[in-house]
Amino acid sequence: MDLAIDTSSNIASIALSHKGEILTELTWQSVQKHTVELMPNLAYLFHQAKVEPNSIEAIAVAKGPGSFNGLRVGISVAKGLAFSLNIPLLGISTLEAEAYPFAYTELPLCPIHGAGREEIATALYQQKDNEWHCLEKEHLTTVEALCQGIKQETIFCGEIPPEIANEIRRNLGRQAIIPQAYIRLRRAGFLAILAWQRLNRGERDDPATLQPLYLRPPHITKPKEKHSVSP
Repeated sequence: MDLAIDTSSNIASIALSHKGEILTELTWQSVQKHTVELMPNLAYLFHQAKVEPNSIEAIAVAKGPGSFNGLRVGISVAKGLAFSLNIPLLGISTLEAEAYPFAYTELPLCPIHGAGREEIATALYQQKDNEWHCLEKEHLTTVEALCQGIKQETIFCGEIPPEIANEIRRNLGRQAIIPQAYIRLRRAGFLAILAWQRLNRGERDDPATLQPLYLRPPHITKPKEKHSVSP
């Protein structure tokens, strides 16, 4: 049995699966409360599935891009469980997990997150002949630059802010397919499927070196220097 954890953003999700088949899943809105909500919800998930944590054989975790604190919480918990249970750990791109539900269309898939500073985080994926491909890795760009590179009908997915979705529609017209928000909801079950595929290829990540994927260094305010006052 495998465990998938996704705390990339305000939408959090966890799932238990067996060889890529979802057994139970929980998705909820967590507004900067990942630290206090993740462990109780994991306990609830195990209780619902009537299994013990030591029955887990592999762990998948969304590695970003996403919120600074959210990613740290999910990855820290996943690493701790992988170390304590001595089981494989697999980090999966958050954008890839958002694109995969639409793989069956065999169209180009472009997941999008707002990244601030008039930028977006995005990537490009496509399934061809039952093979899953990453055409462009995760990167920052602008909506204008992204739309200039779109030459065919493309599905836009992920947590797309409404104003960005509208701008894409204005620029691309019928070339832009944007499913409704509830269809684009990110779920840990798809994270589990992608992780199982990697595990079948003999891949895994080192818990000691797996880090969150930040496309921009997190903003950390330095404390102001204290100046001594002469008497």
